[in-house]
Formats: sequence, structure tokens, C-alpha cells
Amino acid sequence: MVFRKLPGVSASGMGLRLSQKFVFLLFLSGLVTLCFGALFFLPDSVRLKRIFLSKTESQPVTVGSENDVREHLKKGAKDPEHLRGITSAKGETSTKLKALGRKPSVTNEAKTDKKVAGGEALEDMTLSRSKTDSASKDEKVTSSSNQGANTDTSFDYNKFKKCLLKPPLGIEHGKPSDPQTLQRREKVKENGEASLFEVNIRYVGGLLSAYYLTGEEMFKRKVMVLGEKLLPAFNTPTGIPRGVINLGSGTSWSWGWASAGSSILAEFGTLHLEFVHLSELSNNDIYTEKVMNIRKLLNKIEKPHGLYPNFLSPVSGNWVQHHVSIGGLGDSFYEYLIKSYLMSDKTDEEAKKMYYSALEAIEANLVQKSPGGLTYMAEWRGGILDHKMGHLACFSGGMVVIGADDGAPEKRQHYLDLAAEITHTCHESYSRSATKLGPEAFRFDGGAEATATRLSDRYYILRPEVIESYMYMWRLTHDPKYREWGWEAVEALEQHCRVEAGFSGIRDVYAQTVSHDNMQQSFFLSETLKYLYLLFSDDDLLPLEDWVFNTEAHPLPVVRKSCLQGEGGTHDKTTSE
Repeated sequence: MVFRKLPGVSASGMGLRLSQKFVFLLFLSGLVTLCFGALFFLPDSVRLKRIFLSKTESQPVTVGSENDVREHLKKGAKDPEHLRGITSAKGETSTKLKALGRKPSVTNEAKTDKKVAGGEALEDMTLSRSKTDSASKDEKVTSSSNQGANTDTSFDYNKFKKCLLKPPLGIEHGKPSDPQTLQRREKVKENGEASLFEVNIRYVGGLLSAYYLTGEEMFKRKVMVLGEKLLPAFNTPTGIPRGVINLGSGTSWSWGWASAGSSILAEFGTLHLEFVHLSELSNNDIYTEKVMNIRKLLNKIEKPHGLYPNFLSPVSGNWVQHHVSIGGLGDSFYEYLIKSYLMSDKTDEEAKKMYYSALEAIEANLVQKSPGGLTYMAEWRGGILDHKMGHLACFSGGMVVIGADDGAPEKRQHYLDLAAEITHTCHESYSRSATKLGPEAFRFDGGAEATATRLSDRYYILRPEVIESYMYMWRLTHDPKYREWGWEAVEALEQHCRVEAGFSGIRDVYAQTVSHDNMQQSFFLSETLKYLYLLFSDDDLLPLEDWVFNTEAHPLPVVRKSCLQGEGGTHDKTTSE
């Protein structure tokens, strides 16, 4: 066979056998692969690596701090997809990162690259990028060194408002011109039923506290609007408000389960603290007049054995049933009597007289001593005692102790002892359970002592009343056992109620293996944890000389009219500023 000599190719090169050519090409391709692969093990600053890496390639970023995320965003990660591809702290990479590796996102920088003329040298592009990176690093160093010195990083709300293209609430709050659409919008606005009691103690009380603790006018404006929406509930023949109100229409009605359409003592009797402050802030006496009218009626009607039954007709103004309880349906009415006196800077003599008269009737008719020596408050049903005490009634230890100093001087120690005995009984209801958490109700009959005998009473839903009494007893006696009891409760909550998403109630406090109800009640944060936090804090945090807690644990200030009408303050500026 004759080979023709091709131009520029030696005969010796073409004389290789097929197998030799294959080996040679295999060696050459391996060498090229090795050379290119080595580039990827070089540091980022090496120029050759910058040449061969695409500028749009998304680099995996490990989240180690907030600065890492900011750095990632500065490099063009403006699309949420970039953040989803960030490597987690545990080194796990999301599927989004893998997707980004297959099809990189186009960043602003990549878009800029497309505008570069095709004949421009790749080296010039690389040098330009290197200079930009260097300048960026220098800028970061300068910014870091000057942080807080020459720049104000606080958020300017007025400047933010000017940046909006249109007002957020529209010209007429988005009111549609089409009648049918407007009718449908009004239908959506209906609030349905809202509890007058719950709205007052939670939302009105919460907004009042937020205003008094911060001075932010927004909270004041909001609570004034909300307070005004509650007034239609008082439009009854007696002025006793009904329990349910539609905040949109102002229509009110009584609870369906309430006997004969009656109002509940603990609901219409737990408005005074908040409504007095609504009058203070609005300079409108209508709120005070509404709650004082309730007092006027209660003082006028006859009370069986000096006791206040739980159900009252808002139409006739008479008691509907003779069921008396210091627990559910009655509890916070008594609490608000003594707290109204304290919040008035001890000038509300009517509240003081009503409280101590009620306490005297409670001691005479409801306070009992068990065979084991435990003091408890039974319930009264038409003269027949039910030897049951609810968890809700355990607030009464704290109630009695905060009023111990202001009763008859000869009874001060008696009230201190009574408060301590009730609190001890409630602690026993906790310590006698397997979980060291107390049941919803416990009994003192049939051989039972501070234990639940019915399955329906064995649950615990993160209630605060026992902890509340611990806090008040600590503040006013400084007996260290109350802090120890509070810590026992913390440990029990941690062991039995903590779940992945927060805290849960349990269905049976006596069961060795707990069953969660998967509910975290709002009062757990508002009251239970707050009282525990105060229990382990010094007394100058929300001192009781200046603050009264409403029944949802929202602090309201003592109203010192003589001070407010004068020019000077009463606090020690050297310690409070």
C-alpha cells in the first residue's frame, strides 16, 4: 500500500499502527483532563480558575451567620431561589441547590456580561471583575469600621411612607362604587359573636398596658376605638351588659347556655379596672358611669347570706339561680373589688366595703377545713355545699393576701394565714398528682383530699391561677417556699407539657404516660409564664405599689389623681431613670 505524504505531516507520524494511535490519543486526553481538573483545586484568587468558571455559576453558601446571607445577596442572589439553595448549617444541601447547579439562575451580573462586545478579551473581563471584588471588600471594611459612627441605621418611618407609590388604605379605604360589591364587602366585615368579657380582659386590657408601658399613641387610639364598640352591650333595662356582642353591628345578646338569658357575675363584674382607665384616657366619664351603675344595682338587691350568686337577669335585675362559686362564673368579680380599691390609690371606699363584706360572707359560708387539715373553698348551691374546689378558685390565695393590709387591723394576720392556707391546699393538688400538675377541679369528700375523683376533672390546660398565688405570696411574704413551688411547676411543665411546637395541655394529670390535648391556651403566655417570670424577678419589676394586674395579668397603673393634677411626680428619679 502506498501512502501519500500530506503537507505538514511527517511520515513517521502517520506510520503508527492503529493500536498505537489509540494509546497515544488516550494518553493525550488524560493529560488534558488532568490539567483542566487541577484548575478547580486552585484557590479562588487564582486567575486561571476565574477564566474557566462561568460568572453565572451559583456557588453553594453555608449559612453561618446573617452576614453570610447578606454577602450572598450582594453577589446577585436577589431571587428567592438562591436562598433556598443555601447549604444548611448541618451541611445538608437542598434539592433546589442541585437544580441551580444544573440550570444556573441568571443574575444581574450575568446580564451585564451579555452586553460586552464579542471581540473583547476574556482577560479584560476577568481583570475588571477582580477589581470590582477588591473594591467591594475595601468598601465592606470601611463600612464596618464606620458603622454607628457616621451613619444612622434606624428605620425612618416617614421616609418609608414617602416611598410608597399609593396610600395603603386608599382614598376611601377601598370603598367600591358598585353597590353589589359594597354589600358583599360589608358581609365579610361581620365579626360574628364576641365575648364582652374576653374582649375586655384580653384586648382592652392588653392595649391599655401596651400604652402605659410604652407611651405609643397608636395603642391609645386603638383601645379608644375598641372601648367604644363595647358600649352597646350595656343597652339593657338594668344597664347590666349582656355577655355577647357583635362588634360590627353593636347587637348584643346573652349566652345560649346561661340560665334564662342571664348575665354572668364574673363577666359583668370584671370590667371595672379597664373601664376606669378608658375614662381616664378619653376624658369621658361614660365608661366609669357604666361600671358604677353595675355596682349600684348590686348594692341595692338582696344577697342571700351576703353572697353573690353567679347568674343575674339583665332585664329584671334579679338573681336567676342561687349558685355561688369563687371559681368559674364568679371568680374575678371578687378580685376586681379589691383591685379597684388598690388601683384608685385606696380612695374607692365603696369597692373596699363591698370586698370585705363579700369576703366575710365567703368565710362564713364557703371556707371549709378538710379532715386532713386542708383549707378550701366549697361551692354553694341554694344552701347546700358542694365540697369541690376548682383550679380557677386557686387565684383566691393571691387575692386575699393583696388585701390583707387594708382590712381591719386585728384581722391582718388572719388574712395572711388564710391566704397561705388556701395556697398550700392548691399546691397539694399539684404535688399529689403523678405529673406534679394540678387537675381542673379537686374534691374533699368520700375520702378524697385535694384530688380529682372524676375523670372529667383530671385534665390540666396550662392554667395560671396556682402560679398567680405563688407570685403574690412571694411578693408579700418573701417566704422562699413559694419560689420552690414555682420551680416545681416549671420542671413539671418542661417534662410533661413541652412539645415540638410549644406547650400543650394534658388529659390526665394522674397518668404516668401523659396524653397531650395539642392546645396551647392564650393565657399560658399571658399569665402562667408571666407570673412565673415575676416570681423569679426582683420586686421592682412592675412593683405592686404602682401597678395592678387585671385578671389576664395585664398591668394597669394605680390612678393617683392628686399627682396627675399636680406638677410633680412621686418616684425617685435617681433609681428609675
